Amino acid sequence: MTAQLVALGIFVAVFAIAAARNVNIGIVLFPVAALVGLWVADLSLEEVVAGFPLSILVLLVGVTYFFGIAHSNGTIDWLIETSLARVGDRDAALPTTFFALTALVSAMGAPLGGLVMAPMGMSVAHRRGIDPMLMALSMGCGLSAGAFAPTSLFGIITWGTADAAGIALSPLLLFAVAVVVNLVLLAVAHVLFGRGRRRAEAPRLERAMVARGAALPEYGQSSLSLDDDAPAEVRSPGRATPHQVLTLVLMVGLVVAVVVMALGGLEPDIGVIGFGLGALLALVDPAAGKAAMSRIDWGSVLLVGGIITYVGVLTQMGVIDLIGERAAHVGAPVVAALLLCAAAGLISAFASTTGMLAALVPLALPLIADGGIPGWAMICAIGVCASIVDVSPFSTVGATYVATTVDPDARPRMTSLLTRWGLSMVVVGPVALTLTLILPGMVLS
Repeated sequence: MTAQLVALGIFVAVFAIAAARNVNIGIVLFPVAALVGLWVADLSLEEVVAGFPLSILVLLVGVTYFFGIAHSNGTIDWLIETSLARVGDRDAALPTTFFALTALVSAMGAPLGGLVMAPMGMSVAHRRGIDPMLMALSMGCGLSAGAFAPTSLFGIITWGTADAAGIALSPLLLFAVAVVVNLVLLAVAHVLFGRGRRRAEAPRLERAMVARGAALPEYGQSSLSLDDDAPAEVRSPGRATPHQVLTLVLMVGLVVAVVVMALGGLEPDIGVIGFGLGALLALVDPAAGKAAMSRIDWGSVLLVGGIITYVGVLTQMGVIDLIGERAAHVGAPVVAALLLCAAAGLISAFASTTGMLAALVPLALPLIADGGIPGWAMICAIGVCASIVDVSPFSTVGATYVATTVDPDARPRMTSLLTRWGLSMVVVGPVALTLTLILPGMVLS
């Protein structure tokens, strides 16, 4: 018992210190896992290293490399520009359009890649007289929804961890739950902020900017000036290049393959498929293939790898089973599930969502095994609860939306409202998902 508590205490302490120092938590936890495994758990180094999630590494690298090429050869920009051109001057459709576009980008490997939409979305909101809070929440909900696609980071980690633990969870079901929840939140955002401001009259050139599609920047940059008086760059999407057409075909092929195989009861290895498609594109366009190497999400690989390796040590020490026994003493299993979802949301509002998913999904396993809670419902609830709080201004996502708000005078309001929204999701999310997923799942199981 003492060794188990020491190992768990070290895990919590190192996690907190690394987060406070803004250091990749996985990099710090991996060597600590080796030390704890050797000196506290009496494991061999081979047993500790065996806990490193190679299957998740293949998924992350393969998917982010393939979609990295799609970014490098301009396919993603072309898709976004074409979509905005089709929306034209229909202002009421813009928040929903940015929801869909952000979800699309987020679904392509790295959820934070969806932040590339932030400068354009907030600039468009300012020019069209749309409440910036509505636009921020539209993009935030889109980012959260797309992040749980089978081809994106949150979906890969959540489904991959559940699959490794033997929990029957369809990646398409996880994605569907995330999309439905975020669509409901988008509707709430429209009700709360859709009538906050009337659309201001804009010069014809500014209205044509979105109708024709403005050039998208690389991640972290913006070709759209945040100065309302500065001219915006206008660029027609034009025709897709042959390389972009091929990329679009392969993107559709990847989605179709995943859906068909999942519906057929098979488990598609999306990472291997991503490697194969990426290799094909790299052979056709070597320059894009080389540029895409920098888009592989190595930070997330190290983060998830270190955390899951340490959790593997805790599992072999019996700490996970101990937590399950203690959770059983909370009372009704549904109460323990509710508290676990709330913890996921609260911690994720201030720390890494990726880290929370990697750490909390394994901790839920004893509750699933002993508490009669359906695994698919519990895992879906934890994942979504950890994600919908990301619009908090204390996280990267929320901070980006505040920073890209065009009117400086509106930023204090944005900070206040995003704080209220994010923290309210800590309560609303767990309660809503417990009532709509976990309880019905327990009744039907």
